[in-house]
Amino acid sequence: MTNKQRLDLIEKHIREHKYADLHSLASLFGISLSTVRRALDELESRGVLRRHHGGASVVETDEVAKEYDFISRDQRQSDEKFSIARLIADQVQPGMTVILDGGTSIYAVARLLTVKRLQVITNSLPIAGLFSEIGSLETIVTGGSVHSRLGVLVGPLCEQSLEQIHADIAILGGAGITEAGIWNHNALVVATQRKMIAASERTIFALDSSKFGRKAMSLTAPFSDKFTIVTNQRPPAEIATAIKKAGATLVLAPKAKD
Repeated sequence: MTNKQRLDLIEKHIREHKYADLHSLASLFGISLSTVRRALDELESRGVLRRHHGGASVVETDEVAKEYDFISRDQRQSDEKFSIARLIADQVQPGMTVILDGGTSIYAVARLLTVKRLQVITNSLPIAGLFSEIGSLETIVTGGSVHSRLGVLVGPLCEQSLEQIHADIAILGGAGITEAGIWNHNALVVATQRKMIAASERTIFALDSSKFGRKAMSLTAPFSDKFTIVTNQRPPAEIATAIKKAGATLVLAPKAKD
């Protein structure tokens, strides 16, 4: 059986059953667990399914779901996100305590941190699932209510748990960046991000160039000298000037190689 044939059969099985666990797939197709994991990773990268701890489920394809689905959004600006993620991951040193926000840009960073010995605090269910089988990482998941479309925990319990911790770095995303600062859509997400910023010595924002000049419902935070903004292109002059004036750091990631 070729790799393509195997992928097609696994995809067909998961589409028919909506969910499948690793052991069932290994038994059904007579392959190892590591082969199953690689196949699911490949199908996830295509946006076919969503990986979970121990298995995977099909990604619904209706337009409303696609707009908010984590995996669907993960395919947008993927090269830029990888370049930004790689630069941010290089700033994280073994032994650090790191807060990781939800969102696809931060998930891209998380993938590159799996080889480091860290203490990670996150409200992201996909990131918690990614780290669940990695022994070199201590993963702490905040409490809170599940925001299913975004795959994050939010609300008073989440905020209270963040008030009790201290981290070396918080790595966050955002929906937009203007001369006023960093913006995001959801009020509960914004409240959580503010607690993450307060709990950390410094904060790194992963923001690709599609976010330039975009406002959302709430201003997460104005620029601060605790902030590093990592992006893939130089922002408009008014944004770059505001970042410099606040004492924040602007870092441009190199273009992803073909």
